Amino acid sequence: LLMALPIAAVAFSLTACGAAVERPTTEEVSSGVTQILEDGGYVVGDGEDAQFTPAVIDCIAEKLVDSEISDQDLANLAEGKDEQTSQEAFTLVQTTMADASTECITASME
Repeated sequence: LLMALPIAAVAFSLTACGAAVERPTTEEVSSGVTQILEDGGYVVGDGEDAQFTPAVIDCIAEKLVDSEISDQDLANLAEGKDEQTSQEAFTLVQTTMADASTECITASME
């Protein structure tokens, strides 16, 4: 079984950013989330030892991009940085990631 572990398990740091950024694409966020998970010791792939498949990561990334997470916080994720701009953003990313992980992993098992 895949374990739905939100990015909360990875160390977080809060940063303030003032420059305007464009909203990253689903593909960019998927790449960054993959990097964050792999840096956290998770296996992403299609093998038996994989905790997350690329399809699940793509699903999660799509839900993150479609959410109310700010462009800057998504850009940080897309860059493989688990950093949020405020405590409120931190909570939103955590909640969205947990919900998306559960939904996407469940859908992949059907």
